Amino acid sequence: MRRRGAVQRKVPCLFVTEVKEEPSAKRERQPFKVLATETITARAIEADIYSAIPTEKVDGTCCYVTTYKGQPYLWARLDRKPNKQAEKKFKQFLYSLEDCKEFVWNIEEDFKPVPDTWIPAKDIEFSNGNPLPDENGHMPGWVPVEKNSKQYCWHSSVVNYEAEIALVLKHHADPGLLEISPVPLSEILEQTLELIGTNINANPYGLGSKKQPVHLLVPHGAFEIKNPPALKQNDILSWFEGCSEGKVEGIVWHCNDGCLIKLHRHHLGLCWPLAETYLNSQPVVISFNRAKYDCDFEPKSLFHHFSNLDGQRFDRLQDIKFNA
Repeated sequence: MRRRGAVQRKVPCLFVTEVKEEPSAKRERQPFKVLATETITARAIEADIYSAIPTEKVDGTCCYVTTYKGQPYLWARLDRKPNKQAEKKFKQFLYSLEDCKEFVWNIEEDFKPVPDTWIPAKDIEFSNGNPLPDENGHMPGWVPVEKNSKQYCWHSSVVNYEAEIALVLKHHADPGLLEISPVPLSEILEQTLELIGTNINANPYGLGSKKQPVHLLVPHGAFEIKNPPALKQNDILSWFEGCSEGKVEGIVWHCNDGCLIKLHRHHLGLCWPLAETYLNSQPVVISFNRAKYDCDFEPKSLFHHFSNLDGQRFDRLQDIKFNA
């Protein structure tokens, strides 16, 4: 049986949602959109959402740190998905609205192959030793990011396995200041993080450039929202539209029982990305003492570039530039 990775199922929405058809002029990409109602879900209430910690939902791609080859490794998100034939059958089943029946998967034949190193997410259900797909027909999981990986080159750029460190963006001890620094992979073991940067999700935070791409890891829950809105749709809408702290992709609430609850701007009919975001408007300092590491960083690596900026402060995250 395969080992299991971090929990990474679809995070439920704060509000009950409803599907609305798009006008014909906007249906080119998606014929419908999912919008929030004013009713908080039973799952959110059950998880005591009113005492949960609200954090910024960061727009990137999900990663996980766990052991591989006897040392801490970064893992990339890879969902095992149905092949075309099985996906067609599954969609036909969904559109038929046969609520009284359950779709039956052939685990051996219905899914695309994954690398031998793939592991399923921790909370995925198993049957006869095989992982089962979720309600979307996917099996959430992870693959290790090898050094110099071509497929996961942007993931690979933020880790150095020789020094066993990762480039992490987090809050500095001084309020209102961000910090980029190398963090031992052992300190973020069994944590999930978001990879953000130049070549991820169209770069909503304006990091780097095509010539000098910049990518960073952000631990999930790292950016707690200091002045959150009340849990009412109008209050949240006003917060998203009316204050600088609301210029974020969304909110993720971390509940006491470990449950995560989210709300995306799209759920309220608001646009993302924005020309200016809260994250990229904040000042940032680079803390990278190269003398601590008994290894040579490759001259073109992010570790080399950031170590040359040790102690430097930038007015905005997107202002970071490497020396020629």
